[in-house]
Amino acid sequence: MEASNNKYPCHINPTISGEQFIAEHIFIFIKAGTMTIFDEAGNEHHLQPGDYCFARRNSLARYLKKSPENGRFESVALFFSQDFLRSFGREYRVSADCVLNKNAIIKLDPHPLFANYVQSRNAYKGVVENEDIMALKNKEIILILLKTNPELRNLLFDFTDPDKIDLATFMTRNFRFNVSLQRFGYLTGRSLTSFKRDFEKTFHMAPGRWLLEKRLNEARFLIEKNGAKPSEVYLEVGFEDLSHFSFAFKKMFGISPNQLKSLQMA
Repeated sequence: MEASNNKYPCHINPTISGEQFIAEHIFIFIKAGTMTIFDEAGNEHHLQPGDYCFARRNSLARYLKKSPENGRFESVALFFSQDFLRSFGREYRVSADCVLNKNAIIKLDPHPLFANYVQSRNAYKGVVENEDIMALKNKEIILILLKTNPELRNLLFDFTDPDKIDLATFMTRNFRFNVSLQRFGYLTGRSLTSFKRDFEKTFHMAPGRWLLEKRLNEARFLIEKNGAKPSEVYLEVGFEDLSHFSFAFKKMFGISPNQLKSLQMA
């Protein structure tokens, strides 16, 4: 769900990327189709057309999109960079006064201000390229969020990095999320070098190897015990590509995931 480069520090994207790490706060509106988001706490968030939500930065989450019948999935995603929010906070004298522990995904109640904003922003798309106008629109959505959901102030203006936490607990809980080792290190309060060193001390194995074996063992369990399909399992356990998953699975277990599935059905 990470944003691409854009000349506006708060910007709009037609879709959300497939990375399972939320690097920046995101305001999301579903225009057509549905989205299910699975967060690191094990929650499932089902979003329908007309739904709004807020995705918290420094969170792990994966999602499934479904297009409407005879149509395509459409969403609006606004990403808020830390530089933009710092500048906004200085200008409007807004800051966080406590650390707010919230889920990765916060469902927002529909509000006319949200609907009017999305409609007005879309009206400028491809027509107006004036940076001053777009800068005002960027600030407008933050003001709307603070008006409709004042508790978000303590998320939007909390600029602290994750603290150092217990590595074994975090990795055992979150190994299914497909993110880089550098991301895992950051979320556990470590540099990449410190993460690798502490990981090998904790698990007596390199993190890349541990993640591969952990994910493959989880996939085998889901196929054997839960009757899951390999075409569904590979994404759930953190693989990006089905062919790579099948190759790694056969190399480790001597049988392909499809062959294992066939044996379970025999």
